[in-house]
Amino acid sequence: MKRFTILAAIMIGLISAPISTLAAPLDEVKSLLSTHYKGELPSNIDELDSIDEIVEQLDPYSTYFTREEFEAYTNSINNTTTGIGVIIEEHPNGIQIISTFEGGAAGQAGIFPGDIILSVDGISTIGMAIQQASSIISGKEGTAVQLQILKSNNTKQTYNLTRKKFTVPVVTKELLAGNTGYIGMNSFSDDGAVLVQKAKIELQKLGATSFILDLRNNGGGYVHTAEELIGLFPNSPDAFTIITTSESALTKSTKQTSLFPANTKVLVNGYSASASEMTAAALLDQNSASLYGQTTYGKGSMQSFFNLSDGSILKLTIANFTGPKGTLIHEIGVKPHYETEVGYELIQAHLDALVEVNKNYKKMSALHNVPTTKQFTITFSNNVIQTTKQRVELVKLGTTDTVPVTIEPKSAKQFVVIPTAPLEKGASYLLLIHPTFQTNAGVMMKNGAYVEVTVQP
Repeated sequence: MKRFTILAAIMIGLISAPISTLAAPLDEVKSLLSTHYKGELPSNIDELDSIDEIVEQLDPYSTYFTREEFEAYTNSINNTTTGIGVIIEEHPNGIQIISTFEGGAAGQAGIFPGDIILSVDGISTIGMAIQQASSIISGKEGTAVQLQILKSNNTKQTYNLTRKKFTVPVVTKELLAGNTGYIGMNSFSDDGAVLVQKAKIELQKLGATSFILDLRNNGGGYVHTAEELIGLFPNSPDAFTIITTSESALTKSTKQTSLFPANTKVLVNGYSASASEMTAAALLDQNSASLYGQTTYGKGSMQSFFNLSDGSILKLTIANFTGPKGTLIHEIGVKPHYETEVGYELIQAHLDALVEVNKNYKKMSALHNVPTTKQFTITFSNNVIQTTKQRVELVKLGTTDTVPVTIEPKSAKQFVVIPTAPLEKGASYLLLIHPTFQTNAGVMMKNGAYVEVTVQP
């Protein structure tokens, strides 16, 4: 029996010496538990005569896979699979959706993170292990599966979905307005940190001067990827502190050559788990980046995988981890520097990035719940003349969009900024008044100004 690749996605792994093959998988499992399990052993373990019975009495993250189940599980970490396009986790009421992937059947049908699968093809998921749920939700391409879902508003809805093969990009990138580079990371895949660094360099070539890394709904992946990702941030020599049954040790990050700037912003939410939380805690403990969003999932335990003699695999909790300086994670989660409402993480981070770029600009009173037809009147303390150099930007936060506007004089001291198209309902904007206006005497406006704007839903 041997231990192999270390993972960290709703599971994370560690290292230790291989264990010699025993007479039977059941004996192997009992031996592994006595040596490595980080938790309370079942008091009747000697009386249990099946692996399933043993696993049922362990923590929720220790599970038992057939080889086929394990292959499907690791494929999901690397975002290549056939199914409905979800990452799942055990929940007292069934199986919870941690995230959905773009292009997957679940997301297209209107299933969202936080929804709970109550049954699959009529089979209740209450008390069901994650590997069993994964095996019955996934299946051959083109086949159908019926899910009963408990929505966030406590209503139940039935979905009939068709399974399909898809590969979800681990990393996505976009240059937001104001030269802010956005990088979304869906999973800590084997090459995840390499892909993030590549995206960063490509965005810099496009003009990015600040960055937002999005770890929302990221359920984790490989530990070495977290170590490499943490090494992309300045002043981050350490990755995490690991606590096994016998020792506590500090693990170093993997230093990278091309680093994020110090003002990088990282987005997290209640479905950022495992390796995402490892990263967030490391950045928090070492003041390496600013975290935005909500407190993370709270999975600070580590699992490792053991290949049993019959080809099956045991995933076993063998340690807990904290931030490098002791920030607790397990069953607590990582609290971000800047807490936001759900769905506003990117908007707030983008707003702050734009304000940092225009740090000498004066903050004006915010405008909330404006109509989509809103026009903006700018009032100056002195008479202002109209020139071709006057510049005002209306940025839609969280996007690449800068709304075209026209600037028209209203009086000697006032100008009206008129968007050329209606504003989007429920959207957030930043109106930037650049110091390009001048008085009749030719005196230029000393500093710019900005106004936060929200539109009626």
